[in-house]
Amino acid sequence: MKHLHKKISVHFIIVITLLFSIINKVKAQEKEVLNFEEYLSLVGKKNLGYAAQRYNVGMAEASIQTASMFPDPQLDMETTNNGIKENMGYVYGASVGWTLELGGKRKARINLAKDQSELSKIQLQDFFRNLRADASLGYVEALKSKAILEVQQDSYKNILQLAKSDSIRYRLGTISLVTSKQSKLEAASLLNDVYQAESAEQQALTGLAVFLSDGKITGRDVTGDFNAFNRDFTIDDLIIQALNTRADLLAAKQNTQVAKSQISLEKANRKIDLGINAGAERHTEATNEIAPSPTVNAVKLGLSIPLKFSNKRNAGLKIAEMAHSQAELEYHQVEQGIQAEVMQAYQQYMATQKQVKQFHNGMLTEAKSILEGITYSYKRGESSILEVLNAQRTYNGVRKDYYEALADNAAALIELERKAGIWDINF
Repeated sequence: MKHLHKKISVHFIIVITLLFSIINKVKAQEKEVLNFEEYLSLVGKKNLGYAAQRYNVGMAEASIQTASMFPDPQLDMETTNNGIKENMGYVYGASVGWTLELGGKRKARINLAKDQSELSKIQLQDFFRNLRADASLGYVEALKSKAILEVQQDSYKNILQLAKSDSIRYRLGTISLVTSKQSKLEAASLLNDVYQAESAEQQALTGLAVFLSDGKITGRDVTGDFNAFNRDFTIDDLIIQALNTRADLLAAKQNTQVAKSQISLEKANRKIDLGINAGAERHTEATNEIAPSPTVNAVKLGLSIPLKFSNKRNAGLKIAEMAHSQAELEYHQVEQGIQAEVMQAYQQYMATQKQVKQFHNGMLTEAKSILEGITYSYKRGESSILEVLNAQRTYNGVRKDYYEALADNAAALIELERKAGIWDINF
């Protein structure tokens, strides 16, 4: 009895070990999931293009410090020999000079630098707005490729099972050799479709790696619910939202302010600056017999006033004024373009919504029921293999069209929110 108990324990340990081995193999085959929220977070952290754009903000902020600097002083040193042969002595001198800016030049420079810094920040926001939308479209494409691959795999499994069944039925003499070969040929053809779908899925995942800029996405899987892309909008609210929040419109508006600050700087630069100079000189003793002189120390002050003949040519000011007018026209152009973009994106989204509803009204279930009915009839000898294969192709086509419609609807919503300047995408 003791020996039997020991034997059972050994068998139990072996069974548990095999179970753990199977579980570990299954886990090893499972792919690590990269959900949408984590993916967008990685895009914001790792995208090289976005990282490069952030440097523009840092450089613009550094320009503010440069603009606030006063002109550097200038140190001059000189020496003079009053007479090489006459022994008239030497002159040693040193002076410090600096420029006193007038007309508010420093303030104008600072204001321009601040406006340019704010513009760079808004442009960074607009870059991320487009980056986020493009990355989301890539994720949707990967999710669609995964769904289509599953459709092809299911179709292949169904026909492969049918081919195996037909092989048995042929040996039993219930169907002809041609019919058995037809189902095998269709299974082989569908396997090629599976390979093609696998390639499309891998390419879509590689496309996601581009947004992460490090390529570390191999072996990971995407997940999400295509039915999460349903929103209710009114076109008037979307246009108002876009005109208030679109970063590119805010950038166009800020660009007009930059051009205005440039005009102020050009006007300030037309004002004269004063040059101030202060120094000291030491005249050494002159030992010339005709005109001897003792050692003398002297202090000197100077003021220089530039003659602004260049102010008669105000090309710089005219260019700045034309640039401001151009910036205002571009702002209104962007404003009009945004309204048209929002309208077009809204129309596209409403169209894809209708397409998705069409599938939800029974197209999928009807195609599936037809396939099941014809397959059942075929197994009873009441329909041909060609009818089964046609029904399978129809069902595959409807399923693929369904996922295409879902992906198009998701892409349309992403584009609409991109154009409207809003973002609540998560699936």
